[in-house]
Amino acid sequence: MICPERFAGKVMVITGAAQGIGRGVAARACAEGADVVLADRAEFVSEVAGEIAASGPGRATSVVADLETYEGAMAVMNAAQEAFGGIDILITCVGGAIRMRPYGAFEPDQIAAEIQRSLMPTLWVCHAVLPALRSRGGGVIVNVSSNATRGIHRVPYSAAKGGVNALTASLAMELAEENIRVVATAPGGTEAPPRRVPRNADGDNEAEKAWMAEAVDQVVGSTMMKRYGTIEEQVAPILFLASEEAGYITASTLVVAGGDTG
Repeated sequence: MICPERFAGKVMVITGAAQGIGRGVAARACAEGADVVLADRAEFVSEVAGEIAASGPGRATSVVADLETYEGAMAVMNAAQEAFGGIDILITCVGGAIRMRPYGAFEPDQIAAEIQRSLMPTLWVCHAVLPALRSRGGGVIVNVSSNATRGIHRVPYSAAKGGVNALTASLAMELAEENIRVVATAPGGTEAPPRRVPRNADGDNEAEKAWMAEAVDQVVGSTMMKRYGTIEEQVAPILFLASEEAGYITASTLVVAGGDTG
């Protein structure tokens, strides 16, 4: 359900916005009046921003950046301020398991890559956005974590998302007196259109396909509702936490996973 003008006058930066949950957040926020900045390293993020801008009523622009680097995070914040004059809300959606395999089967460089993908972009952008939020006299950060802090075949990813949860709680404690709320959602398995850019560029081998199937079975089996969620079921709580309706919520991670708390 669209809440017209809920974000009117607000500037929202959404990372990982070219597809999946990030794209859904950007589209609905713009429909609810926000001026949105879609950040992604996929070049087609500009196409997505154009589609969203065409439907309004908020404005939309995009920036291509590698958020696994601090330079990329700063480029996004600078682009947002140049486009719309400031930033009120940051939604961090970058992340996702690259590989599914038992922990003992991970190579050291693969472990490092999972941390780099699913923890560092959130750390970088949460740091880079602070001057902009402070200049507005406050704001909101919503980190998209995961309930996969407990789950099979993705231990490095689970560790990265546990770090996101810790970042959320600790940063919220530091920033509360500055009128900056920091919260998170922890999505469970979510149905989404096929990715235009696969998380594992090398492709999955037969063993990894089997491990993925086992992980999917575990995810579905661990939920009370015995199904994956939808993009819309993830977008709604993210935007609730970003809104003034959640003004007395900070340092919390809301699990959105059909009863599986992770």
